[in-house]
Amino acid sequence: MGMTMIEKILARKAGRSQVTPGETVVCDVDMTVMIDLQFASAWVQPLRINDPEKVAVIMDHAVPAPNVHDALGGTRARAFARDFGIGKFYDVGRHGICHQVIAENALARPGEMLACTDSHTCAAGAFNNAARGLGPAEVFAILCTGQTWIQVCPTIRYEFTGSKPAAVFGKDVFLHIAGTWGDATNHGLEFGGPGLASLPMSDRRTIATQGAEVSADYSTFPVDDLVRGFLAERGVTPDSYQAADPDPDAAYAAVRTVDLSRLEPYVARPGTVSDNAVPISAIERRPVDQCFIGSCANGQLEDLEVAASIVRGRRVAPGVRLLVTPASQSVYQEAMRAGYLQDLADAGAVVTNSTCGACFGYHMGLLAPGEVCLTSSTRNFPGRMGSPEAEIYMASPATVAASAVAGHVTDPRGALT
Repeated sequence: MGMTMIEKILARKAGRSQVTPGETVVCDVDMTVMIDLQFASAWVQPLRINDPEKVAVIMDHAVPAPNVHDALGGTRARAFARDFGIGKFYDVGRHGICHQVIAENALARPGEMLACTDSHTCAAGAFNNAARGLGPAEVFAILCTGQTWIQVCPTIRYEFTGSKPAAVFGKDVFLHIAGTWGDATNHGLEFGGPGLASLPMSDRRTIATQGAEVSADYSTFPVDDLVRGFLAERGVTPDSYQAADPDPDAAYAAVRTVDLSRLEPYVARPGTVSDNAVPISAIERRPVDQCFIGSCANGQLEDLEVAASIVRGRRVAPGVRLLVTPASQSVYQEAMRAGYLQDLADAGAVVTNSTCGACFGYHMGLLAPGEVCLTSSTRNFPGRMGSPEAEIYMASPATVAASAVAGHVTDPRGALT
């Protein structure tokens, strides 16, 4: 029997010719990514690590340090990188949300396996990588041994057909999937089909990242010319990796078709995204207090570009706060050079440092009780971005930007024409 993308990668990393769902295998891990929070909480310096070349340290969640606790974590991270000769150390000034930094620096390569303590590690699946978020103890063990055990999961295949409309983005595609089919707990997600050609890397990365919100183990895309080009720009040539394509007779738990041409912008109502996302035409006219554009899912340069194009020459509505967080220092610099940050600031937005910040309700813009937020970040459960008594709606950066100007949740299509 043939194998899916994930099954092929896991088999290769386990030194096996075949794996099947339900099996537990021990795999070699190609890249272990450490984040600042891991050093700030109960950190114990290891006596040795398996391979410094297969380790990256990224300062992202609490950067620059908002309190003494996180400042101490930064001190420990710098000591760890120095003591073990970690060349892939992205300290303040080179920092960014880890999944953006992973992509920018080609730390996740096709056919390989990446582990990190952050739950949105599946983001790297956009590069045909078996990327998964694991617990701190598991990641610490990988750091020391270079291996981890994995239970092979069944795979759900999403077949994209048609071409994506210009006003529909990766967030909308994901919200359609989450609203239509709900959770995919203990499953891997595999994406493909002829419609994939209409999805740029920014949209693929958003979809892969958001797989965590339907409890998927992996979110994996194939390698095509777009992926090859993205990696080549970062010095990674096809002869340096082995892509994993699904076999024609691969077995799937389900195969689902998404006609991209029929989609419109989507919004998730507060509480969850699974079984709770609807087309923008079905959403109520909800006034908003705060709008947020950023996170590992939607703080990319392309996200800032579309937001800037919508607010250019306009003003954020009275009583609305628009917060914009570029996903990395590199994105910040590129957006500044392109004038996007100027457009956003001129419209009344506050552009923050590159950090996870407001997305996980830690700093840079928490919500008060009773407030309503429309976010392009990754999660919308109660208390995620501040008070558990606040409401969080989720949508694409285009919808968020248009809503910030309108003062209520609104369809972005008029602003994009």
